[in-house]
Amino acid sequence: MPEGPLTGKVVLVTGGGRGIGRAHCLELAKQGAAIVVNDPGVGRDGSVGDGAGPAADVVAEIEAAGGKAVAHTGSVSSWNDVADMISTAVDTFGSLTGVMNNAGILRDSMVAAASEADWDAVIAVHLKGTFAVTRHACDYWRAQSKAGNPIDARVVNTVSGAGLWGNVGQSAYGAAKAAIANLTVVTAMEAKRYGVAANAISPLAMSRMTADVFGARADDPALDPARSSAVVAWLQSAQSSWLTGQILRIHGDKLSRIQGFTEMPRVYHAKDGVSLTFSEIGQAVSWLYGTSPRGLAGPLPTD
Repeated sequence: MPEGPLTGKVVLVTGGGRGIGRAHCLELAKQGAAIVVNDPGVGRDGSVGDGAGPAADVVAEIEAAGGKAVAHTGSVSSWNDVADMISTAVDTFGSLTGVMNNAGILRDSMVAAASEADWDAVIAVHLKGTFAVTRHACDYWRAQSKAGNPIDARVVNTVSGAGLWGNVGQSAYGAAKAAIANLTVVTAMEAKRYGVAANAISPLAMSRMTADVFGARADDPALDPARSSAVVAWLQSAQSSWLTGQILRIHGDKLSRIQGFTEMPRVYHAKDGVSLTFSEIGQAVSWLYGTSPRGLAGPLPTD
């Protein structure tokens, strides 16, 4: 491959063997990065699947196009496997400059019917996995920074509408994605001193994980999983060094900014100026949400 904006970069992509992850790997390699393609080859729900095949296939695609890549089949839910992913990047390509946390599974269930095993499995891959990769990568970059080496590194996480706004039947998945959004902000705050920027993407795309969500829309070109990969490549580039702690939403040809939990400007003050009392909470909350007990928008009655 000819030199590109990511030449010299080394990026670990988790869940890189299929779907959105595969698209990320191919685009990052196209832009010049060397890729650690991590994928244990499990099923959509985390059960036994294709093993080493998916990661090896993507490596073969990248190498056939003239790029550099190595496969890793460990699980992001394993602390030791994640440590080995970082070592694999450094041992194979000499460094690690970025991670793309994409690995995930689905075990959807209503809150009242969810099992402990399903909850634990989803949280282990999405939330623990994202944290484990981020933690081990940041530890590597911190050590490099303390050794006097210049660092310009990137963490890119994956969130979703289920985490940002909620979705019926996705309590574990949504909770994990919401937590990842916050983890992105915390990582940005803490790792900036080491030369690390952390952001997240929220892609709306068709993949194994969303195959039964879109139904008749499954063939919509706007849901092509590759649509978000150029954004990922840009976030891994030097051009994005000014941006950190942010979430970008991608849907087809549309790119937007997600703003997190925000305290609204309308504020109710306790009647006595000291402490809220039970008797005034109902009216206060109605006022905050724009409707008085009389069903009209406006201030609370004073009488």
